[in-house]
Amino acid sequence: MKLWIKDPLAILADNAERGLVVEHGRIIELVPRGGLPTGPIDHIFEADRHVVLPGLINTHHHFYQTLTRAFPAALNKSLFSWLTALYPVWAGLDEEALRSAAQVAIAELLLSGCTTVVDHHYVFPDGLAQAIDIEVEEAHRLGVRALFTRGSMNLSVKDGGLPPDSVVQNEDVILADSERLITRYHQPTDTPAEGGAMIQIALAPCSPFSVTRQLMQDSAWLADRHGVRLHTHLAETEDENAFCEKLFGCRPLDYLEDCGWLTDQVWLAHGIHFNAGEIARLGKAGTGICHCPSSNQVLASGVCPAPALEAAGAPVGLGVDGSASADCSNLIQEVRAAFLLQRLNNGADAIGHKDALRYATRGSAACIGRPDLGLLAPGKAADLALFQLDELRFAGHGDPIAALVLCGAHHADRVMVAGRWIVSDGVITGLDPAELMARHRGNAARLAGRL
Repeated sequence: MKLWIKDPLAILADNAERGLVVEHGRIIELVPRGGLPTGPIDHIFEADRHVVLPGLINTHHHFYQTLTRAFPAALNKSLFSWLTALYPVWAGLDEEALRSAAQVAIAELLLSGCTTVVDHHYVFPDGLAQAIDIEVEEAHRLGVRALFTRGSMNLSVKDGGLPPDSVVQNEDVILADSERLITRYHQPTDTPAEGGAMIQIALAPCSPFSVTRQLMQDSAWLADRHGVRLHTHLAETEDENAFCEKLFGCRPLDYLEDCGWLTDQVWLAHGIHFNAGEIARLGKAGTGICHCPSSNQVLASGVCPAPALEAAGAPVGLGVDGSASADCSNLIQEVRAAFLLQRLNNGADAIGHKDALRYATRGSAACIGRPDLGLLAPGKAADLALFQLDELRFAGHGDPIAALVLCGAHHADRVMVAGRWIVSDGVITGLDPAELMARHRGNAARLAGRL
């Protein structure tokens, strides 16, 4: 059925003043000013009160951390002390808690205009071997597009790492499960399925200080064998740089390259503490960086050099990061955070509102290897986020697209994924938010009560 998103208040696309046409999960036509769609139309959605964006893409998250927002023992700490305060709580994670956490995180993201979610899950205590399977089920249930990165840790405190013994796994278990998940769930980007691949898998050792060199190398080999991407945290803090130099005798990026990870099939979370030479190497390799501005500010980690990375050729995407550091899973708010932080750090001439929106759309799509996402153009997936400007915060606005960023949009009115409305009138189809919040609060209290 052909659907015309007609006459939007504004749209983030050129020559589409009269909107766009969707069919079979794809955008098939942009309608310019004064024009009409080609051929008959089956349905029309009047978008005269809506700003239309490509669906936002979140390239780094930890769903399970929605259970430990504003956790008292972890407040006002830097990364390493924050982690050691929370690992004992996360060690108690079980299926019931993870299921509600995934539902909460996905719902928050959808309501903020996000159509593709990425989760980095690396905590596998006893009884939670099926963690990624649970997340896949919830993504299917809520109708979101998802990339799940199978995280891993095999260095615990006794090995010189940070996590407790109870949440790490041995390499054979990690690699076997990684291959199982790829075989069972991964849809290649060029899948013929209507609307494009809905579920993908990537491999994601947690960080250089939580896995062995062998696991880093074997993960790269396995990813190459199956044609999937690689992801990890890197260069988030100066403490991490010092830790890597002490443990491995080199800086994190040197170690990454030595393990076969400096390629265009890799994207890295945070990417703050790179020197000029490292930025040039990342750009030459085409390695992506996920900017996490809110989390970086909360943990006082530093500022990702996003403009320099892009100028060097490295794709820059956007991520909300885990809700135990950012304490929020709202991607349109993260766009504003990136806009403000990068302007403060680089100057008013260096960053505009469309740059920040690009991070969350085309930049994020490049990071995760999805050229079919992040852009409103014929042939691209019909993933759309529609916002209204009918709140007091927007009163008196001039440019509608700029208003989303500068005035602080926080809630999408409509969200489409692969041509299907998932959010209508600000409500996720089939979700009872009150019931979910009550269940999630119970699971969070149960985990906190373990201490």
